[in-house]
Amino acid sequence: MELSSLRHFLVVARLEHLSRAADELHVAQPSLSRTIARLESELGVPLFDRGGRLRLNDSGRVFRDHVERALGELDAGRRAVAEATGEGLGTVRLASETFLTLTGPLAVYKRAHPAVEIELHWSPPEDMARRLRAREVDLCVASQPIHVEGLESVQLFEEAVGVGTPLDHPLAGRTSVTIDELADQPFVTAREGHWLRRLLDRLFAARDLTPKIVCESDEHSAIADLISAGLGIGLAPAFARRSVTRAPVAWIPVDSPDCRRTVTLYWAADNHLSTAARLMRTTITDWDWTTGEPQAER
Repeated sequence: MELSSLRHFLVVARLEHLSRAADELHVAQPSLSRTIARLESELGVPLFDRGGRLRLNDSGRVFRDHVERALGELDAGRRAVAEATGEGLGTVRLASETFLTLTGPLAVYKRAHPAVEIELHWSPPEDMARRLRAREVDLCVASQPIHVEGLESVQLFEEAVGVGTPLDHPLAGRTSVTIDELADQPFVTAREGHWLRRLLDRLFAARDLTPKIVCESDEHSAIADLISAGLGIGLAPAFARRSVTRAPVAWIPVDSPDCRRTVTLYWAADNHLSTAARLMRTTITDWDWTTGEPQAER
């Protein structure tokens, strides 16, 4: 089996759509179809169900997991050789749902290790475990728990999530607000899958309510600006209040013990981290999230 065929299979398995996979890979769809057919012929079983639309079947999922681990080990081997031959500390690949939280430790890390190449990948939490096991990334920072075996983790911090409103909003002067009081309010929030949206949906569903969403934004830094402009209100973590670029909005605590986020650093338990990744892990875990400074500088 050729490595390129295995990499092509992983893209088809992820997208479960030949034409979209062909576009992403910049190959012709008939050629990609033949690649998948050859793999299935070599294995002696179909990897996809083709009734109606392409679906990865049980055999395909088993094969995908082994291919991800195998290719991940090859990539890790290349990086280990480069490190062993003295070509610098290498590269560290970090995935997160948001990098606003991480700007402080990332800046300190880059100043301390300017030769290290840092790759940042946006990733929803449901993809993080797979990417760690497949060696696509070294470390992940998630704002919601990842309940998957084979991962190690360190909780970085836990914080309250409040409601951001325009400064002239009727709720702006309140010391707290309940979810029921927010039922008819227009919300500006992130798209489905982001921790902020999941928290909003979960809080409302627990009370048999549905949030009134007037704007879903992929540009999470723009949410506060849209709230400040009066388009609606939205959930906002306490951490965002310390951002120097934050928009002028009022922040109101929510009267619910569930309106919180827990930020955790994850890595694969069986993954040999490069020196660059180990240094990054130390920088993040040693960060003082209360003051926003390295612990050594307190």
